[in-house]
Amino acid sequence: MADNKLGSLAKQTAIYGLSSIVGRFLNYLLVPIHTHRMAAESGGYGIVTNLYAYTALLLVILTFGMETTFFRFSNKENVNPDKAFSTAGLSVGLVALIFLILVSLFLKPIAGALDYALHPEFVEIMAIIVAFDAFQSILFARLRYENRPIKFMTLKLSFIVLSLLLNLFIFYLAPSLKDHYPGMMEWYHASYQVGYIFIANLICTTLVFSGFVPEIKKLRSGIDLKLLKQMLKYTWPILLLGLAGILNQVADKIVFKKIVPGIEGEEQLGIYGACVKIAMIMAMITQAFRYAYEPFVFGGKRDTEDKATQAKVMKYFIIFTLLAFLAIVMYMPLLQYLVGADYREGLRVIPIVMMAEIFMGIYFNLSFWYKLIDETWWGAIFSAIGCIVLLAINFIFVPKYSYMACAWGGFAGYGVCMVLSYFVGQKKSPIPYDLKSAFIYFALAVALFAVQKNIHIESTIWTLVVNTGLLLVFLAFICWMEKDLVECVTGWIRKRIGKPTAG
Repeated sequence: MADNKLGSLAKQTAIYGLSSIVGRFLNYLLVPIHTHRMAAESGGYGIVTNLYAYTALLLVILTFGMETTFFRFSNKENVNPDKAFSTAGLSVGLVALIFLILVSLFLKPIAGALDYALHPEFVEIMAIIVAFDAFQSILFARLRYENRPIKFMTLKLSFIVLSLLLNLFIFYLAPSLKDHYPGMMEWYHASYQVGYIFIANLICTTLVFSGFVPEIKKLRSGIDLKLLKQMLKYTWPILLLGLAGILNQVADKIVFKKIVPGIEGEEQLGIYGACVKIAMIMAMITQAFRYAYEPFVFGGKRDTEDKATQAKVMKYFIIFTLLAFLAIVMYMPLLQYLVGADYREGLRVIPIVMMAEIFMGIYFNLSFWYKLIDETWWGAIFSAIGCIVLLAINFIFVPKYSYMACAWGGFAGYGVCMVLSYFVGQKKSPIPYDLKSAFIYFALAVALFAVQKNIHIESTIWTLVVNTGLLLVFLAFICWMEKDLVECVTGWIRKRIGKPTAG
């Protein structure tokens, strides 16, 4: 039974993962486009990094934990899933609408407070985008609840592909057309490329929204006020948890511009933001895992077998994220070209940020104990403590160590959240995690990373050969330690290529 559950989870994660991997890869292509066409000293990419950080924070506020709450109430007895969806979706939509109205009324003072008085339209465009995204998050949650990963993947990839095409037009085709057909391209100004990035995002978000017509029709049940009251009681700690959690991710990109003001701050933030994009493969893996794992856990039974499955899933999550960590650092001689030459001084933050993302993924795995016993305020406490640690490190050390302090702040913040959640969770709802294996895998990964950092070979080709050998050491260790996992993977491959499995 447990293996069947894991097989179902693996299948769902593979599909969600494909959309995340392909989508994130295509999104990575925006990084070389932006960093090769916008010089670091221009500060343009710093503006993009800063405003998208605000957008991520606002998205958490406007959704106020209703994704997780929708899953929780849709699986409760005596609750109609359609009513839960309609109540969640319309309440988020109403909050998003009120937010848009307020931003429109107070646009100039808001833009001034964010240091964008010269371009208030940047703030307005991003406000519209985040309002759309908040509402769409519940619509995407509905697809996950209905186990419809194909449509989920199609809509996600449509956004990314269209965004990539529009950015290619903005940064490559439009300048050429401007030179050859100035009359037709009077609207295009190379100095306004940052603004065009936001406009392209708005176009993509609007078009993807049109793909949710069937799901929007299912909102006709309206808002059940009695149910909404119950959902809000459950969700407010998740909102606090989400706020603290997202601040752990974006606070450094928000406060950095305040700590290091002016063009220097925008330049340094642009370097940091571009390099962090490469490290975000960990966020991609965690997100794909979350999409599949959240409905899996909430729909499961609270029994010994289920806890054993959660422990096994945690071990496999650690294995695969550490494998991804090593793959990225080992092939950094190639991946460095994803960013422009004047941004590459920031590549040293990547291992730190990736390890912080692994801590965040483990923390997410650990978080279900308080969600399942309806004590979500524990998560808010843990994340708030982690956020305080992150902000303290940023305010104390950024003036001296610049964006390196941001990277270490995230590492420390997530590490604190992870440790606190584990120890309290083991008292409240113990799960038999395999700590010995986790420590062994972490120790081996860090050791291999240290070996790689201390080997200096002038030839890029031979560097990659040696690094590949180190990566294979980790893979061989996995095969030796996890025979059940290897058999499961090879059996799945044989089944997919049509070969019968043994026995």
